[in-house]
Amino acid sequence: MDKFYGRKLQLPPSIKLQDIPPTSLIIQAVQKVKNRYQCFRCGNQNQHFFATHFCFKCTSQCTYCRKCITMGKMSTCTELVINEVDMKFDTSISGLEWDGKLSPQQKEASIKVVEAVTENQNLLLWAVCGAGKTEMLFEGIEAALQQGKLVCITTPRVDVVLELSIRFREAFPTISIAVLYGGSKEKWDGNRITICTVHQLMKFRHTFHLLIIDEVDAFPYNIETYLHWVANESRTIKGSTVQMTATPSSEQQLLALKNKIKNVMVPARYHRQPLPVPSFEWIGNWRKTIRKSQKLPNSLERWIKLFIQKGCPIFLFVPTISECVFIEDAVKKITVKSESVHSQDPKRHEKVSAFRNGDTQVLITTTILERGVTISNSQIAVLGADEEIFTESALVQIAGRAGRHINYANGEVIFFHNGISEEMVKAKKQILLMNHLGIEKGWLDNK
Repeated sequence: MDKFYGRKLQLPPSIKLQDIPPTSLIIQAVQKVKNRYQCFRCGNQNQHFFATHFCFKCTSQCTYCRKCITMGKMSTCTELVINEVDMKFDTSISGLEWDGKLSPQQKEASIKVVEAVTENQNLLLWAVCGAGKTEMLFEGIEAALQQGKLVCITTPRVDVVLELSIRFREAFPTISIAVLYGGSKEKWDGNRITICTVHQLMKFRHTFHLLIIDEVDAFPYNIETYLHWVANESRTIKGSTVQMTATPSSEQQLLALKNKIKNVMVPARYHRQPLPVPSFEWIGNWRKTIRKSQKLPNSLERWIKLFIQKGCPIFLFVPTISECVFIEDAVKKITVKSESVHSQDPKRHEKVSAFRNGDTQVLITTTILERGVTISNSQIAVLGADEEIFTESALVQIAGRAGRHINYANGEVIFFHNGISEEMVKAKKQILLMNHLGIEKGWLDNK
């Protein structure tokens, strides 16, 4: 192992040379580049996020990165072992065993993905919630594997990673797949397909020939620009990046509509039914009502009871984590088959699994489940839809949880509010626009 960046480093006793894969390299984690510090794990170059102190490890002044310190301290004396692969693998088996059939609109998008992979081009895949973006990727990934390429599907949310891992292991049962996220017990070992959170890409440099970024508009990828550097560094210099979203940024939308970037747009779901359009219902000061009476407002209670009687799974989105608990107490007075879930819930994944299996009928959740989780026949309510947390993008994604299954294409979406917000109006307009474009393209059954 003789490839180093920056000053030459001595391996600590915890790292043995023979334990480092030959496709990996060791670099100095924090280096000075043109008189400015840069962290080579997260890419941070903002000098505000660097601090210098006396280090007992190297007995000198050390500078460390505060931007990614929650993932472990990276300093000028830290050895960073990263994966770097620039090789091709067996091309004899693609591994795709999916026996489904693509709709015409999915097929059009799939062809574009295959073209991007074959020609090493970048692509924006703009498809409505429930259009079947995952299925649109299968043929492109198959093409990449047949070309001996390494594939990575990454997304900002752990819940989406877990959802995707199930579907890809079913579609590619004979292909080695690594699923990486904070707390995951799996390790990357040159796997042909990697499914991970965007933060896990910090472990890779110039490794993946095909990088698929799902939900590019989701937090934190949409605001943390250093993650864009991380993603770019994880892909080989010659390769393809496919960005997927149902709600691209205004800039991406403009570039796509003017054909300034390679893109494909899918404004309709695979089952040819329109997106459920949200209805608005005034609910007043619901916080005061619940805290005072320990009961849900009458209109919300009636709505939940209606779908409990029909046996439908119900998503109830609320603005904050703190409100999950007292709202759950009120819901339990209607049905004991209810749970609340949020980003800080240690049992989050188990609760989502219970909801998916039908053990829970009402799931009270924050925006943590606004995307990536698909439950058949689910009905959607947003309590406090006028709150700041519920942006246009968030509300479109939340509404997209309904009507996804071909046998349950007409789920209900209702926004309970204390005053209609501009974001609510914009979200409804976007959904109506997608339905209109779907009809224009002949991809919706206009009944």
